[in-house]
Amino acid sequence: MMMSRGYNRLASSMFTMVSPRFFSTAATRGVLSNDMVKAPAVGLGVRCRSSMAAIAGGDKEQEKKQAVGGGGGSSKDDKEIVSYWGLDPTKVSKEDGSPWKWTCFRPWDTYQADLSIDLKKHHAPVTVLDKMAYWTVKSLRWPTDLFFQRRYGCRAMMLETVAAVPGMVGGMLLHCKSLRRFEHSGGWIKALLEEAENERMHLMTFMEVSDPRWYERALVFAVQGVFFNAYFLGYIISPKFAHRVVGYLEEEAIHSYTEFLKELDNGNIENVPAPPIAIDYWRLPPNSTLRDVVLAVRADEAHHRDVNHFASDIHYQGRQLKEAPAPLGYH
Repeated sequence: MMMSRGYNRLASSMFTMVSPRFFSTAATRGVLSNDMVKAPAVGLGVRCRSSMAAIAGGDKEQEKKQAVGGGGGSSKDDKEIVSYWGLDPTKVSKEDGSPWKWTCFRPWDTYQADLSIDLKKHHAPVTVLDKMAYWTVKSLRWPTDLFFQRRYGCRAMMLETVAAVPGMVGGMLLHCKSLRRFEHSGGWIKALLEEAENERMHLMTFMEVSDPRWYERALVFAVQGVFFNAYFLGYIISPKFAHRVVGYLEEEAIHSYTEFLKELDNGNIENVPAPPIAIDYWRLPPNSTLRDVVLAVRADEAHHRDVNHFASDIHYQGRQLKEAPAPLGYH
């Protein structure tokens, strides 16, 4: 009899703790009997009781909000995320005092693109690894041209889903290496992650002017999955080869955006107004157009070309990236 009561109490306390996660609060109250609710949580400690108290407090807070808002879900309070952690959203404004509407980047992340960068610089492949990297990239261009044809808007958007991968992979591996060896990275972790974030912002921009088809979205899953793992292994085996591949990829990106500009200038692609996200990110004039956006993106790709060829050169000289200061903020 004693053992039966002990099992009942333990089961009831565990059910009380687990039920809010899997069932609604109302359903849980209906299932539990009065004796089970009153039963103490034997052997579960203070931590579980404090969690249950927090859950109960959250229920009361939710009921209060429903009472105030009428439970219709249309009030402003219903749209806000409620948390007892005290992490209120940071209120950010532009230089003119108007509210900042973007959450994916902030005013201190914005910059003006350096359009004066040399777009014709090219690393001539000399070593075997360089030639492998060069022809690997060239071989990838043929199916890309065949698939996208002259649809440069959609081409740019789809390729940015892949272009943002190398910086993230390289930064992640350098981060893990820094932790394993208890050493600094020379700023290269941040530089590569900045590159990945910049490429992602290109994608966020082109999403505003192009709508991918369903099979193109499916292609992203396949290509990104293959490329992520291939680049991950390539970077582990030979970082100088991996960075050289990205350098050549960026050279191809410059060529693609140059062709994009030709189509805009010839009137084959409508030169629509620049998306608001692009105007704020690159600090473009309010009357900027898609052509101005493509110019800024092409300049970014040229900077990424320089960074990755430079990183590969460091490795070719038998040095580590940490031995050369990383080009942080190089846009």
